[in-house]
Amino acid sequence: TKGQYQVKPQPPFLPGLEIAGVVRSAPAGANVKPGDRVAAMSKLGGWAEVAAAAPTGVFRIPESMTFAEATSFLNYQTAYFAFVWRTALLAGETVLIHGAAGGTGSAAIQVARGLGATVIAVAQGADKMRVARECGAHHALDADSDWLAETKTITDGRGVDIVFDPVGGDRFTDSVRSLATLGRLLVIGFAGGAIPEVKVNRLLLRNTAVIGVAWGEYVRVDPSMPQQIAVELAKMSDAGHIKPLIGGIYEMERVGDALRDLEQRRATGKLVVRVRD
Repeated sequence: TKGQYQVKPQPPFLPGLEIAGVVRSAPAGANVKPGDRVAAMSKLGGWAEVAAAAPTGVFRIPESMTFAEATSFLNYQTAYFAFVWRTALLAGETVLIHGAAGGTGSAAIQVARGLGATVIAVAQGADKMRVARECGAHHALDADSDWLAETKTITDGRGVDIVFDPVGGDRFTDSVRSLATLGRLLVIGFAGGAIPEVKVNRLLLRNTAVIGVAWGEYVRVDPSMPQQIAVELAKMSDAGHIKPLIGGIYEMERVGDALRDLEQRRATGKLVVRVRD
């Protein structure tokens, strides 16, 4: 909405990517039918009473899941894509997650734990640290503290195997420093505002890697990917690893408030806009 993301639609446009609701109509051969309760990913246009999505981006949801919870589906897709498709997270590895109390970060905690990792969460302030622990983090560190030193202490000086970073900005360099030998830093986004740069000699010295994670861009290459990941996420949900964290539900006329709460880092979990009952 500010024109600062790598995808820049030409204004005017209708925002909204992650949606949930009831299927109104579906083409022949789709895996859903009219009346089904679904989560979906639209390219844009989700903030509307009627929205369209490609059949490959529409997924049935269980009756026990609310529409608000279902809007978190893309966060879990992103986390699974990052940990499994963009790097091979191994059970027993240690993962550090920035922005851990947010929608993407909280999903990453649950997916990483479900894959057998030890999770170190970095969040801003005591309340968000508590949220991260409630989501399943083994350790929670304050983003305003010397979290790098604390991470080294937790890992006995070794460092972490994977950093999941949707924040970027000033903490990026310390994220590179936090990596163990053969560690991987997953670049999810830049909620911190600034797009960081990396001195590649740091990667060379410790055989580490910085890996871009752009779920939406990869869908263009392999449209079947979301359905494949959805099967695995359903298994994780059935095993009790996934419970979306909903931080607030806003009526449509308050969508500006929702965006401001995100920008000013007042949010925990997923913020949801309720278009209609």
